[in-house]
Amino acid sequence: MSFSVATWNINSVRLRIDLVRRFLAEARPDALCLQETKCPDALFPENAFREAGYPFIAIAGEKGYNGVAIVSRRPLSRIDRHLFCDRGDCRHIAAEMPTRTGPVMLHNFYVPAGGDEPDRERNWKFGHKLDFIEEMRRQAARYTEPGSILVGDLNIAPLETDVWSHKQLLKVVSHTPVETEGLLRLQAEGGWVDVMRRFVPPEEKLFTWWSYRSPNWEASDRGRRLDHVWATPDLGARAVSVKVLKEARSWERPSDHVPVIAAFSEE
Repeated sequence: MSFSVATWNINSVRLRIDLVRRFLAEARPDALCLQETKCPDALFPENAFREAGYPFIAIAGEKGYNGVAIVSRRPLSRIDRHLFCDRGDCRHIAAEMPTRTGPVMLHNFYVPAGGDEPDRERNWKFGHKLDFIEEMRRQAARYTEPGSILVGDLNIAPLETDVWSHKQLLKVVSHTPVETEGLLRLQAEGGWVDVMRRFVPPEEKLFTWWSYRSPNWEASDRGRRLDHVWATPDLGARAVSVKVLKEARSWERPSDHVPVIAAFSEE
């Protein structure tokens, strides 16, 4: 007996709704957390999810940018949204989902990408990203109650094996020391368990994103692990499996991210 939670940066939920339908039909997670939905709430394709067997929906969207959503086969309650850095960006949504061993709080994040230049003085987007992570750290108590799972596109590949080349990417946004140290500090201070690395040892390569700029992404395999699944220790100890659906990167008109599915024991 287990429940499963999936996370996927879909890069426009309306554009790729057929891919989402396919994923839900094949993987059947109990809940799917989407990022970069790029869709205002009024235009979110709720009917498509209901028809797919996911009638419980929590959304925080905006036109053309950002946006997060949780769709579930199980009822959702305690829906919460937090706006970071005094901005109106829709980058967080949370909801409670019932399980046989008690309620689980799902936190779905879309951390800012940070632009191309890792310098907050010359690139405000990078400064915004660092401030966002720092605010997550300062407000850790908001997200770390027992029975919590934090997922999403955190836009940082923290370990050397989370990127195709540690040395070549040290000065590239998503793997710079200031970013990786900030994310690892957030993880450690919050007591989070890195669920993906419970099943794939830290010395092994693990990617969830491959750039659109690479015409032969699979052969070159220049990926990064930007998508994460964390759990509080009580749930981390009950994780039973993780799957990175790499084949989704080859689907027609794909996102540059692929889904990650984590399952947890309900016994």
